[in-house]
Amino acid sequence: MEFITYEQEGFVGVLTINRPQALNALNSQVLDELSEALDNIDVNETRALILTGAGEKSFVAGADIGEMSTLTKAEGEAFGKKGNDVFLKLEKLPIPTIAAVNGFALGGGCEISMSCDIRICSENAIFGQPEVGLGITPGFGGTQRLARLVSPGMAKQLIYTARNIKADEAYRIGLVNAVYPIEELMDNAKKMADTIAKNAPIAVRNCKKAINDGLQVGIDEAVVIEEKLFGDCFETEDQKAGMGNFLEKDKEKKLKVVPFQNK
Repeated sequence: MEFITYEQEGFVGVLTINRPQALNALNSQVLDELSEALDNIDVNETRALILTGAGEKSFVAGADIGEMSTLTKAEGEAFGKKGNDVFLKLEKLPIPTIAAVNGFALGGGCEISMSCDIRICSENAIFGQPEVGLGITPGFGGTQRLARLVSPGMAKQLIYTARNIKADEAYRIGLVNAVYPIEELMDNAKKMADTIAKNAPIAVRNCKKAINDGLQVGIDEAVVIEEKLFGDCFETEDQKAGMGNFLEKDKEKKLKVVPFQNK
């Protein structure tokens, strides 16, 4: 691929959007390659995925304005669907995903980060949905995911004003989980991914599905989703080993306890 690189480090995959000369902006080719790369991830061998951008200036600066500037209404809607299809594929990936946001995350860049389960960023990160300043709306899920993540009121303020925010404000409003110096960002992303990868993979995947699916329905339906995914974990090797190890450690701990004796 020309604009996507992928590396496998144990159970952790690192997918990089590699178009630094255009600040990793998303054009049709990048979206097509990203879709193909997601299809090629072996989710049986990969327990967590990190998504980042090449270089230290930009995660993803947005969709390619040069490509969008001449689109007709029908072509604009089709381009929005292309982006949404890829971002939904990322969001629905069964394994946990971490966006390591290194620099600009504007428009489509903010939107693709919100398609990941967890966002961490560098101190120089800038987030925003500047689309109304260009005469369009966010088109790759920004109006929907931002409102779900930070609150409808805050999302409307950011989208209506087209104002960009720095890393500290993104953290304050809950858009990102943590902020790191740029040189420490990937190390911390990999550390988090490794921690996730060490846990029971079936349970982790079921947790992701329970949260994502449950957020789309009322609480009565949501707890039924949880019950089924909870039950699905039983009789698996992970459940047997995990509970067996706990009980064995608990038994060993009790054997080491010396009863208090009065003299």
